[in-house]
Amino acid sequence: MTSSPAKPRLRLVLVDDSEVVRMGLRALLNTDPTLEVVGEGRDVATGVQTCLRLRPDVALLDIRLPDGTGFDVCRQILKNLPDVRVLILTSVADDTLVDEAIRAGAHGYLLKEIDSRGLVSAIHDVAAGKSILDPAVTARVMQIVRSGGATANTLAALSPQEKRVLALIAEGLTNKEVAARLNLSDKTVKNYLSTVFEKLHVSRRAEAAVIYAQQKK
Repeated sequence: MTSSPAKPRLRLVLVDDSEVVRMGLRALLNTDPTLEVVGEGRDVATGVQTCLRLRPDVALLDIRLPDGTGFDVCRQILKNLPDVRVLILTSVADDTLVDEAIRAGAHGYLLKEIDSRGLVSAIHDVAAGKSILDPAVTARVMQIVRSGGATANTLAALSPQEKRVLALIAEGLTNKEVAARLNLSDKTVKNYLSTVFEKLHVSRRAEAAVIYAQQKK
C-alpha cells in the first residue's frame, strides 16, 4: 500500500520592521511541518517586492512600518496577486484599524500575544478562505456594535441580496469586487451597503462584518 503524497507546505512571507520579531516568527513557524517561511520584508517597499517575487500563500503583515503601513502592503499585494491571503499581525487592538484592515482587503487581524497553536491555526484558516478576527478585537468591535444599538438576530432584517452583499464585505472584498461578483453596479452595491448599515445600526464595515460573523453561526 503506497502512502499518499505529502501535502505541500503553506508558503509564508513575513513583513515587520523588527528583525527580532521576524526571526522569532520564522523560528516558530518553520518548526511546523505544514508551514514554510519563504521570505521577509522590513518595510512597505521590501514587503511588496518580496511578495510579488515569491507569490506566497499567506502574507503576515505588521501595521506600523517605516515607510507606510501594512495596509499599504496589503493593497499593493492584492492589486497584483489577488489570490494571496493577507493576515494582519499587530500589537494594536483598535477598532478603527480593524475597519481599515477590512477596507484594505485583509483576510484576518490578529494580536501578537496569540499563542503559537492559535497562530498556526489562524494561518491555515485564512489560507482555506476563512476570515479571522482576534477574540480581543472581536470583543472590542462587538462592544461598539452593542453600544450602537445592534440587537440579536439583526441579520433577519436583511433581504437575501443584502445578506449576499454583507457576506462578501465580511470576506474583505471592496465594493467594486462585490459588484463584479454579484453582477451589480458599484452604485447599487453602495446603496445596498447603506441599507445594511442602517438596518444593523452600524456605521463601519468592520462592525457589520463582525455582526455577520457572529450571527451566521
